[in-house]
Amino acid sequence: MQNSNKPFQIDKHLIYQSWLSVKANHGAAGIDKLDIEAVGKDYKKLLYKLWNRMCSGSYMASPIRKVEIPKNDGKGSVRILGIPTVLDRVAQTAVVKLIEPRLDPKFDQDSYGYRPSKSAHDALKQARARCLKIPYVIDLDILGFFDNIPHNKLMEIVEEFVPESWIKLYIRRWLKANMQDSKGNITEREKGLSQGGSVSPVLANLYLDVVFDKWMKANFPYTSFERYADDVIVHCSSLKQAQYILGKIKDRLKEYGLEGLCRIY
Repeated sequence: MQNSNKPFQIDKHLIYQSWLSVKANHGAAGIDKLDIEAVGKDYKKLLYKLWNRMCSGSYMASPIRKVEIPKNDGKGSVRILGIPTVLDRVAQTAVVKLIEPRLDPKFDQDSYGYRPSKSAHDALKQARARCLKIPYVIDLDILGFFDNIPHNKLMEIVEEFVPESWIKLYIRRWLKANMQDSKGNITEREKGLSQGGSVSPVLANLYLDVVFDKWMKANFPYTSFERYADDVIVHCSSLKQAQYILGKIKDRLKEYGLEGLCRIY
């Protein structure tokens, strides 16, 4: 069902199916404190309101809830999660259901993270097989990847691959949604994806597909790699080749607002 009187035509059934997906994944409440159970008690009214606002263009993302997760690094450091509200996750899931089936087949076969038919086990298996044949590897970990993706660079890529104006509008609003902690302190965001967002994994893969995967295939077509989200192994036939490619990778990441922790083995 669509709303022909609104500027954006969005299938009401898509919103309902997205709610079922969010419900099945459970997850915490956002800044509005409405958890899955609370939304479920009045889901028909809430989903209709969400759908209507999305069709009219008046839907605005709520601030995302800041959650600090301690890291096991012995340094007392934390990983920041941004938790959207349940209804924002429903809206994001609707977008994922539309764009992921189109984007995923275009992603590189050696990209393994956050993909429906691939796993970390698949990445490890391929990396192990190649390591037995190719003597050197570049071990690349992109530092603070989710927190540092520049919004302007990401939206340039989204504009290229996503035609729907309403999807692009709401992705911009999700990116710009402020972060709010438990004390009510607000942090404005000019970069980064919320790690609790439903749409974040597919956007992260889209970004690195362009920034790294396609770039590698264009510039180093005979150099194999495996990428699982922001962790990458690049296989090189010599130390000299590894050092050269590593320098080019660092330059490429810097161009797109990223920095890598890199080692050669």
